[in-house]
Amino acid sequence: MQTLIEKYITNNHFGKFLGMDFRVLSPGKIEYSLEIKQEHLATPNAAHGGVISALMDAMLGVAGLSAVALDGKVVSTVEYKISYYSPALLGDVLVGIAEVEKKGNRILFIAGEIVASNRSNEIIAKANGTFNAYPAEKAGY
Repeated sequence: MQTLIEKYITNNHFGKFLGMDFRVLSPGKIEYSLEIKQEHLATPNAAHGGVISALMDAMLGVAGLSAVALDGKVVSTVEYKISYYSPALLGDVLVGIAEVEKKGNRILFIAGEIVASNRSNEIIAKANGTFNAYPAEKAGY
């Protein structure tokens, strides 16, 4: 029987399309990665902010998922605030860490940070978000 996280991986076609990959470090803490390629660019050398935003939303969400999956729940984004510190450039290997800071029965508060690991871990973006945990069946799992 597939775990909810395995089912998420199977069904996350958007993440595959962008080239995102993750690993669970511990329940509620994950690491995501993405290499900036030509198709991510908005200028001749810098990624579109939407790519960074999508990576951050995925990071925060999977951190939340990893915290509630054993309870038979998944999460959805209620809101999050992202701050862009530096542009992500063609060829950058982005690595993000997200961690649940507080978990209630339904609401989770999650923080994340993305760095360019090939540029001395220069900070690309930080975010804080609120996520809703709900039964996995409602999401089709």
